[in-house]
Amino acid sequence: MSPQRVFLIVMDSVGIGTAPDAADYGDPGAATLQHTAQAVGGMHLPTFEAAGLANILSLLPDQGPITGLSPAAAPAASWGAMRERSQGKDTITGHWEIAGLLLKPGFHTFPVKTPAFPEALTDALQEATGLPLLGNCHGSGTDMIHRFGDEACSRKALIVYTSADSVFQIAAHEEVIPLQTLYAACKTARSLCDPYRVGRVIARPFTGTSGNYTRTPNRVDYAFETEEPTLFQHVQAHGVPTYSVGKIEDIFANRGITRGWHTGDNAASMARTQDLIDTLDHGFVFANFIDFDMLYGHRRDPRGYADCLEQMDAWLADILPRLRETDTLILTADHGNDPIFKGTDHTREHVPLLVYQPGRPVRELGVRDGFYDVAQSITALFNLPPMVRGVSFLN
Repeated sequence: MSPQRVFLIVMDSVGIGTAPDAADYGDPGAATLQHTAQAVGGMHLPTFEAAGLANILSLLPDQGPITGLSPAAAPAASWGAMRERSQGKDTITGHWEIAGLLLKPGFHTFPVKTPAFPEALTDALQEATGLPLLGNCHGSGTDMIHRFGDEACSRKALIVYTSADSVFQIAAHEEVIPLQTLYAACKTARSLCDPYRVGRVIARPFTGTSGNYTRTPNRVDYAFETEEPTLFQHVQAHGVPTYSVGKIEDIFANRGITRGWHTGDNAASMARTQDLIDTLDHGFVFANFIDFDMLYGHRRDPRGYADCLEQMDAWLADILPRLRETDTLILTADHGNDPIFKGTDHTREHVPLLVYQPGRPVRELGVRDGFYDVAQSITALFNLPPMVRGVSFLN
């Protein structure tokens, strides 16, 4: 068996400029990397710069510069951008397309009104759990627990809410409703949401006291089941061991994953990924680094977003020399989340594509017409039969 190792890292929400169809999503002008850098007066990302991150902008001439970064004269990685073809701008849609799927029609989203969910859905959930439901509206998670946390604790109730993404989220205080009870409620909600084609049901536990509620790391995502095999299932079926880091196992409902590590933040994901780089003999690793999106994009915090990018830049400087000559490291994103854009939702953007292969020639990869080119390229790296869609950028 080939000693081939492929590491695919999704920098959650690190977009690189408005997608051609951004207006369909209310996102014209969104540009996560550019606006983050502009808002903080420039970013210092020497490893990303050397890899060719700023070179990508020559393919997107209308998107503006990333303040503080210049194109590399001799990039260390092959560089390009990708345009999403599926309908939607959520985590599941982006990751599934990266893994070879195309979602048309996209997942169902709930209307911006109160109540947001169909009465049949909430009645069935309340009857199944025996717990009252609060919220039933659009909102950010932190806002929901501050608005409804006191009542949720006094009534032993679940807070249910959604966003612009295809999600049914359930928040509960860990000391009032045990985690296993919350998870059971989410599994019930998952089955109830399947007929509506809802992308994710998410458990959102929190702790604390009135006025000081905080979410905990015990989040769990329950994904809609894919309707065709993903990259995970494809490569595993051909004998390649597969590994996930971060929330990847939730996104793919553990299907096709040999072993997964459900890390809760970038630091833990970086540590686990580094350990796999140092010890893994052969296989495919798919990691999600969540902090960009969860902590800074949704909270519209450009300073935090920039600091998070600089932390990842320092980590890359340490791990790139650890890669073997036969390794491939792919860096990309699943959508945007411009921290100075209106609202608190994801943004429809191009995503960056950096492919690092130690000691091998680099080249411009162009603007890929579909995230699924990543899946097709990884299939080619393992010398496996091609997937249904996508064009390898490594041929």
